[in-house]
Amino acid sequence: MIRTLIADDEPLITAGIRTVLESAGDIEVVAVAGDGREAVRAAQRHRIDVALLDIAMPVMNGLAAAAELKGPRVVFLTAFGDEDNVRRAVRQGVSGFVLKTCTPDELIGAVRAAHAGHAYLSPAVARQVLDLAAPVAGERERDAADRLATLTAREADILALVAQGLSNAEVARHAHMTEASVKTYVSRILAKLNCANRVQAALLLRDARSPG
Repeated sequence: MIRTLIADDEPLITAGIRTVLESAGDIEVVAVAGDGREAVRAAQRHRIDVALLDIAMPVMNGLAAAAELKGPRVVFLTAFGDEDNVRRAVRQGVSGFVLKTCTPDELIGAVRAAHAGHAYLSPAVARQVLDLAAPVAGERERDAADRLATLTAREADILALVAQGLSNAEVARHAHMTEASVKTYVSRILAKLNCANRVQAALLLRDARSPG
């Protein structure tokens, strides 16, 4: 069972998320919280595998709470229009983002992916996050280009597909590879680029392509 914490300051949303997750069969909601501070305390009392956090919460927001959580994978709930917080969360390194308007299957998939150690970014959020990446120049752009230059041609092709927000299965279909091979490539790419997850790797690619 995937032991999960839900933190959101809207009880109706929390109840709905709990119902969806517990319908999966392999996910157990062991704690709920109405703010970030309460979420941190709940995580200290329970063994949590995945923490599903709203970014905008009173007392302590999701970003601050995530920084204090030790152990659980963090998936953020977000909404369009929350650009500043989304950008900060990406730079901080998170296990995933899902929109509050996502489908039940997507929400369950995000929790499972985070538990398995993979970063999950819903396609809609992927487009938003990549659009947020402001053009960069000078030293930052050169650094991104230098890091990407360490990749082989095949690795660069895989990264380009990942940067489109495609899942491993979708990358496998496009690249005519097995999903297991794609996972190996992605792990190698992240290690070479010194990126915490595929979202950061996608932003690095965007940085390198920005006009100087």
